[in-house]
Amino acid sequence: MGKRILIIIPCYNEEASLPALVKELRTIGAYGLSILAVNDCSTDRTAEVIRKLGINSLELPINLGIGGAMQSGFLYAQENNFDVAVQMDGDGQHPPAELHKLLEYHLNKGTNVVIGSRFITRSDFRSTWTRRIGIRYLYLFNKLLTGKHIYDSTSGFRLLDKQAIDIAASMYPDEYPEPESLILFSKYGLQVAEVAVNMRTRQGGVSSIKSFTSFYYIVKVTIAMFYSYIRYSKK
Repeated sequence: MGKRILIIIPCYNEEASLPALVKELRTIGAYGLSILAVNDCSTDRTAEVIRKLGINSLELPINLGIGGAMQSGFLYAQENNFDVAVQMDGDGQHPPAELHKLLEYHLNKGTNVVIGSRFITRSDFRSTWTRRIGIRYLYLFNKLLTGKHIYDSTSGFRLLDKQAIDIAASMYPDEYPEPESLILFSKYGLQVAEVAVNMRTRQGGVSSIKSFTSFYYIVKVTIAMFYSYIRYSKK
């Protein structure tokens, strides 16, 4: 590929799933990947597991949440001059075997942001019908704000090129970063696309989204996305 690629793995209590994920990533020799684990002040043995795996890491002194953890990773990517950064959650939902789909799409199309999507085609991944309703709502709301057709706006399996890395390093959203960042990237005129990927169920740990389909959660995400739309409207 000829580009320096960084895999950023945000980790909060991922001691059970992280070793298998890193092992799978290390079997991919075609791209010369670098791996960075961002330990978001885990309360389990995640820090010890990272040390034993011998991968680069950032140890956050306080829990910043997924947005803060990812922005820390993007800052690392920017400061170390990586061409591409790929977010892969530490819970094992994003199979490394699917990584090539994001990388090849970016290489062939030059797209700034490539999202691994569960919902643009049928896949082995299954979610509840209520969760799919929530995803559908966010698709429609994002389309209203950006004009873009992104079906899996909450997917954390995503690739950013150097231009997107620079933007995310300076102002990545912290509350609901996946859907909010789509507003940010749109306001800066970046190209955003989806590719169909297969995902797995969590391989360990506990989801940070405990009530995705609750009315309260959807209202909070809606407000956060709308605030991002206003905040970045003059960019």
